[in-house]
Amino acid sequence: MHRDVKPLNIVIDHAKRDLRLIDWGLADYYLPEQEYNVRVASRYYKGPELLVDDKLYHYSLDIWSLGCTLAGMLFKIDTLFKGSDNFDQLARIVNVLGTDALRDYLRTYRLNLPSEAARLIKSCDVVPWSAFVNDKNKDRVNAEGLDLLSKMLVYDKNKRITPTEAMKHEYFAPIRAIME
Repeated sequence: MHRDVKPLNIVIDHAKRDLRLIDWGLADYYLPEQEYNVRVASRYYKGPELLVDDKLYHYSLDIWSLGCTLAGMLFKIDTLFKGSDNFDQLARIVNVLGTDALRDYLRTYRLNLPSEAARLIKSCDVVPWSAFVNDKNKDRVNAEGLDLLSKMLVYDKNKRITPTEAMKHEYFAPIRAIME
């Protein structure tokens, strides 16, 4: 698990069509049922599991962070979720993904919402990804990109798209065609 995927840790050599994930300083090997430190990842890219103290997370944490990065690229925004602290970060995620799925996630894994976060979170519905599309970014957004994003940015770590599934996703079909 890299545990700090963010735009600054992705380098691209366009001429060689080479992409690298750098800065493996927070990385760790995944072992099932092992508890991990939740004080990893840069705030704006932290998965919900880190923000609710779910120490039994795994590699899908990197999928969440990559989803936040993809959202920034698709919507031409600096950061999708830009909280002032970890509790505000969770509140900003909830303002987009809604409260129902958060409650389901917490209930499924018997997790408690930190009281500081609970004070900031108001009941809200899911905001469709299409709501982020505007005249400045509509040339970058397509149905496949929004579908991939919806499978990456999921509260439940076990319901996120896997890396293998993501690579096979229709969004990347044009890249696969070039590489063949």
